[in-house]
Amino acid sequence: MQVEIDGLLTEAVNAQTTNIDQLDTSQLLAVINQEDKTVAGAVEQEIPHIAAAVDTITTAIRSGGRLIYLGAGTSGRLGVLDAAECPPTFGVRPGLVVGLIAGGEQALVTAVEGAEDQYDGAVEQLRTVCLTAGDVVVGLAASGRTPYVIGGLEYANTVGAFTVAISCTPGSAVAKAAKLAITPLVGPEVITGSTRMKAGTAQKLILNMLTTATMIRLGKVYGNLMVDVQPTNAKLIERAKRIVAQVTGVSREQAGEVLVQAGQNPKTAIVMIKRQCTAEQASRYLTAAGGFIRKAVTIQEREITE
Repeated sequence: MQVEIDGLLTEAVNAQTTNIDQLDTSQLLAVINQEDKTVAGAVEQEIPHIAAAVDTITTAIRSGGRLIYLGAGTSGRLGVLDAAECPPTFGVRPGLVVGLIAGGEQALVTAVEGAEDQYDGAVEQLRTVCLTAGDVVVGLAASGRTPYVIGGLEYANTVGAFTVAISCTPGSAVAKAAKLAITPLVGPEVITGSTRMKAGTAQKLILNMLTTATMIRLGKVYGNLMVDVQPTNAKLIERAKRIVAQVTGVSREQAGEVLVQAGQNPKTAIVMIKRQCTAEQASRYLTAAGGFIRKAVTIQEREITE
């Protein structure tokens, strides 16, 4: 099967780097850095589309749905990485954000040749995770032509799920397969076709925005603090203490004591201290407030029982 890639923006030759192999180390690094500086601007142009995706993902999760990433190669690894980091960072249940990669788990560490060309590959994986109409599926493909991603998005559309495409080529097949397209035009890569570079950076920035903004909208952040962090190791236990102490003004030692009473839940501990209440009461206030600390510390009893 012949694959046409000549017209892809991600395969174009970068006029700024044609002599990069003749530069000394500092010079070639400066060229790479200069090209990287253009990525944030390309992502900035897509903020309206990213915002639309965030609002849709937030609504879906509030209604019991999930966020599911699809990608091959670098794109797939970035999706899996973002999904894996959501539970410890934001305290969400495993499986709320799912990362699927062409070739399966093996492809996370070793290239699985031909996996990205399997149109039905993502379909089988989406069926395995029991895709529903309430989920949001985000397909990642720098080139915008990956059959694995296109097949997954088209299947998701038939199920009724909302679909989003992230690619770096205008008018791509992946974009056309989705209900919403996010297309940061980062231009030709430093090394022709090496989309793990600028395209990969753009995708990483966008994934950061999607999940971080969604979690903020879901009450997982207070100020700029990750108040739903899961204190599962020594560093995170200390971070939880620091967060509780910073929000409430108590000492680190006091914060640690209340965290123990709160079952190591920072949000519960914060409400306990601010309202001078028990862990059970704090949990009730948080539930009534939809998980938002600001509302939980001001909500009235009558608002809970009504």
